[in-house]
Amino acid sequence: MYDYRRGESILGAFLLGGIVGAVLGLLFSPRSGKENREFIAEKADEYWGEGKELYSTGREKLTEVYSSGKDVATEKAEELRAKIDAARDRLKEQVDSASKDARDKVASASVAAKDNVAKAAEAAKGAVDKAGHAAESTLDKVAEKASGADAEPVV
Repeated sequence: MYDYRRGESILGAFLLGGIVGAVLGLLFSPRSGKENREFIAEKADEYWGEGKELYSTGREKLTEVYSSGKDVATEKAEELRAKIDAARDRLKEQVDSASKDARDKVASASVAAKDNVAKAAEAAKGAVDKAGHAAESTLDKVAEKASGADAEPVV
């Protein structure tokens, strides 16, 4: 029975059995040594040609896969670049819009602030004028009393 615990594989045992069988077949074949060598040389050339053909076919397929993969990667990179540019443009538009809204709000607040300052200035001017008139009338009354006091002797 085959022992799998030693790390040997079934494929290795199969290949070893095939090689041993081929060697025994050659040793006990009814052909002469020269015929066997010619047969082996022909088969070796045949398998070598098939191997070369398989190699070139594999290489061509690999080149095609690489080329198509490169094309797909380039296409995906271009799509990603386009999406990034579109996102950048949308972001720029949003920033411009927000900036314009902020400027408009600042401008309207500035107008309102100017109006409030003008109203406060008018109110302050009115209060100063009123205070000036009150002070003038008070001074006039004090002057009258003072001139009337000059006419009458103070005891």
